[in-house]
Amino acid sequence: MDDAQVTRVGFGAVLAVPEFRAMWLAELLSICGDQLARVALAVLVYQRTSSAALTGLTYALTYVPSLLGGILLAGAGDRWPRRDVMVAADVARAALVAVIAIPGVPLWVLCVLVAVMTALGGPFKAAQQALLPTVLEGEQYLVGMALRNVTIQAAQLAGFAGGGLLIAALAPSAALALDAATFVLSAVLLVAGVRRRAAVAQAVRPAWLSTTGAGIRLIWRDPALRTLVALNWLAGFYVVPEALAAPYAAGIGAGATLVGLLMAADPAGSVLGGVVFGKWIPEDAQVRVLGLLGIAAGLPLVVFVVRPGLVPSVLLLAASGLLATGYNITGTVSFMRRVPDEHRAQCAGVNSAGLITVQGIGAAAAGALADVVSPAHAIAVAGAAGAAVAVPIARAWRRVGLEER
Repeated sequence: MDDAQVTRVGFGAVLAVPEFRAMWLAELLSICGDQLARVALAVLVYQRTSSAALTGLTYALTYVPSLLGGILLAGAGDRWPRRDVMVAADVARAALVAVIAIPGVPLWVLCVLVAVMTALGGPFKAAQQALLPTVLEGEQYLVGMALRNVTIQAAQLAGFAGGGLLIAALAPSAALALDAATFVLSAVLLVAGVRRRAAVAQAVRPAWLSTTGAGIRLIWRDPALRTLVALNWLAGFYVVPEALAAPYAAGIGAGATLVGLLMAADPAGSVLGGVVFGKWIPEDAQVRVLGLLGIAAGLPLVVFVVRPGLVPSVLLLAASGLLATGYNITGTVSFMRRVPDEHRAQCAGVNSAGLITVQGIGAAAAGALADVVSPAHAIAVAGAAGAAVAVPIARAWRRVGLEER
């Protein structure tokens, strides 16, 4: 396929694929509902306990258990029909959120339910990512992933912004009930719009622990897969500006009201990056420069060593987000195409679980460093470290390309 043909594949072409359209709408609904639920849970817990620590713990429970679900439960998408796994996860999460929304649920029960609900996101996402290369073929897969990136980032921004407004108008329990409804609608869209396919490993189902380890072994033994995972996990460095947005804003005299603007800069750059890399740059060109994009994404953050003002900071964060999106989308596409179909869900789960882990470690380490040096310098250190770590990753990716020619 030549470059002219590649550039003609647009967002409209992938949205014209009925199965992808159903999956895209289902994911969009779930993300909006999840962001609304995070705001509602934070408000609900703080109203009941007046404890910032418990509020923070509850918020963390909407992310952290994804690690467990991503490693231990992701293999479900290789053992059973992937659409069924997604629908079952949606129905179960709808039921859990409906219970959470009941007024007066004990706090410890609420925390357990939130943790289980979050863990179920692991098998859902793994099954979804494993099914997408089957639904979208060729260049449509890259463009579909770019469209997902654009809408996911936009939905997260809208969910946080709209969540505050909705919580002001509704009780937190009503907002949580709305989140439960989004899971139900997601399941309905998947049943109605996505064809049920047989499980890829229906003939022989290995032991569960064997399946769990198979994805890790497969990634470790393949130099290309190892390199692509390492590239994706650079997010552990590049998540730092988001984690330090509040202290950085205070340090430059921007005030608490502008923290949201700083936090929105990277996702805004990611939205633009999804358009640029999804529609305008041919896939083969992106594959060649994957490693260089990983290095380049850290360079705008290095400029924070001079503590730029608000507007330059926003532009630098947006530039970093745009460049990171370039290697993230194409790297994920290359990763999923390279993994055998019978292991796609498990490998996707390992990759996603590791991504969440390194982001948590990066945010925690950056917070500790910012207590020693300024938040601006901590961001600069993270950018420099990310770019430095990306250099050997870029070299490894270049070797993989040379060996496969």
